[in-house]
Amino acid sequence: MIDIRDLSLTYQGPKGPVEALQHINLHIEQGEIFGIIGRSGAGKSSLVRCINLLNRPTSGQMVVGGRDLLTLSDSALREARREIGMVFQHFNLLSSRTVYDNAALPLELAGMSKADIQKRIDPLLKLVGLDQLADRYPAQISGGQKQRVGIARALASNPKVLLSDEATSALDPETTRSILDLLRKVNRELGVTVVLITHQMQVIKQIADRVAVIDAGRIAELGSVIDVFTQPQQAITKSLIDEIVPQELPASVMQRVQALSARLTAGTSGQLLRLSYAGESAYEPILSHLIRTLGLDLSILHGQIDEIQEQTFGSLAVYASGEAVKIESAISHLRSSGVVVQVVPVAASVKG
Repeated sequence: MIDIRDLSLTYQGPKGPVEALQHINLHIEQGEIFGIIGRSGAGKSSLVRCINLLNRPTSGQMVVGGRDLLTLSDSALREARREIGMVFQHFNLLSSRTVYDNAALPLELAGMSKADIQKRIDPLLKLVGLDQLADRYPAQISGGQKQRVGIARALASNPKVLLSDEATSALDPETTRSILDLLRKVNRELGVTVVLITHQMQVIKQIADRVAVIDAGRIAELGSVIDVFTQPQQAITKSLIDEIVPQELPASVMQRVQALSARLTAGTSGQLLRLSYAGESAYEPILSHLIRTLGLDLSILHGQIDEIQEQTFGSLAVYASGEAVKIESAISHLRSSGVVVQVVPVAASVKG
């Protein structure tokens, strides 16, 4: 659906050229919800604005629906943009127009008749839950309702792609969840491809299928959301998911590990293991199996469990004590069962 090929964007800053985007390559499938996440200044908004050429790339290709937008004439580009809706962070509604008229604005500008506009806008307002508020003005509705108007307006021209640029960052958590649920509904019921720009992993976790992590104008990591959460590879990714899956164990846990290590008997070893698991492995009695078959002592010191896209995922900090060879066998068994195992170094974890 969307192919971004070796795309770069350089603009002139106060102190010289700034490379906002550097050699970006991404493929976004038709009908998926694709998240792009990064810190402020990472380039995520610059990238999403290249998709509809609000930002014109310095080099590369932006292929949407099989057409390289950079090669189109002005009239052809205007036509192509009708297939790309956009939802903004700050709503951008006209205060002098009603909910209905704000949503209808793109169709009025396109010269559509009032009767045809009504046939399009009435169902959209019902879809976004504003059919009873059509005659209200922006000052008379809440922030979440304003964003629903923005979504209806973005969908008015029946786009194939919906760009969401930090659409929930100005909203409270409960309203954010409701707007994300609406975007998922739009994706599923209308088949619209959604590209979601955010700095919050909680947003990615709630609705995205895949995610790209952008850092300093480059793609740092790319994958399914469940894989990125359970097996982050880059430091920037780990820092972003820390709000949901803490990457550092609490000091109290490490103190407990030191106490367990101090009690090891001669000939036994101890290892602190961080386990990440998802999908079916979350339901398997793997740890109890290891205790029975290998005779290990396993102390669960810290953990959490959550859900992404109807898949269970979680993490555990486990202290394993026993014969060194059996601990290694346990690690091998865990990994073969689909569990990601990280061995955390602990001082004085072995007694001779």
